[in-house]
Amino acid sequence: MMFPLVRELAVDGVPVTVTCRVLKLCRQQYYRWLDQPFSDAELDEAWLANAIFDAHRDDPEFGYRFLADEVRHAGFEVSDRVVWRICRDNRWWSVFGKPKRYKGAKPGVPAHDDLVRRNFTATAANQVWVTDLTEHWTLEGKVYLCAIKDLYSNRIVGWALDSRMKARLVVAAIEMAVARRGGDVTGCILHSDRGSQFRARKVQRALTRHRMVGSMGQVGAAGDNAAMESFFALLQKNVLDRQRWNTRNDLRIAIVTWIERTYHQRRRQAVLGRLTPIEYEAIMTPQTATAA
Repeated sequence: MMFPLVRELAVDGVPVTVTCRVLKLCRQQYYRWLDQPFSDAELDEAWLANAIFDAHRDDPEFGYRFLADEVRHAGFEVSDRVVWRICRDNRWWSVFGKPKRYKGAKPGVPAHDDLVRRNFTATAANQVWVTDLTEHWTLEGKVYLCAIKDLYSNRIVGWALDSRMKARLVVAAIEMAVARRGGDVTGCILHSDRGSQFRARKVQRALTRHRMVGSMGQVGAAGDNAAMESFFALLQKNVLDRQRWNTRNDLRIAIVTWIERTYHQRRRQAVLGRLTPIEYEAIMTPQTATAA
């Protein structure tokens, strides 16, 4: 807008009439702007931009959709598109880019039948769980994580961390998940890849003990366990790759904090109706949330 320039020239002694004539501006509009430099809509957008910036500063990994959820939760009525426009104008982007497409090897023969067949949905809690292993370096050595996700609410019902990638790591995650779910998980499908840890006798005995059913995808087919791969991709970007980790304990604390605080209680998901996993379970299955 040229009106601030007109005001500055008027302070220097240049008549408003002359300035408006040279700049081809309307004097009436200038005087209206002088009485109210900012419209109500501009003020409302400024308050909204402040709220978006606060949410972006607290969680710089959030994209515009999650930022929109945060400001709506704070009381603003705004669409995702408006939040995207404000983020674009102010260059408030997520610190992460889009993941690259995976190009894997040819699928092999699974050890268990694939009972999921890339249908990563469940109509009830403790119906289908997916699990996988991941690793990350620290200056003390590697940290290995086994996590188990319930496809009903996308909640991480069990996890275990260790300095070695052994079958006991998977068993510990299973025992935690069973304990959190109240102990009765009869008939629950545990889907994984074909790694040696998941094929170990200890893991098979744990499944039998809790009357669970094993399921495995094919070798080299990441899409067969895409629901768990997507969670580990979020963990990689939000925690593992954010800094260099000095000790295993530092990384353990960061992983557990992100899972239990951010992912479970703050990260709203479109597939859950813009609810967090904790909120979704509390609304849809109160008895499950109480048991967990």
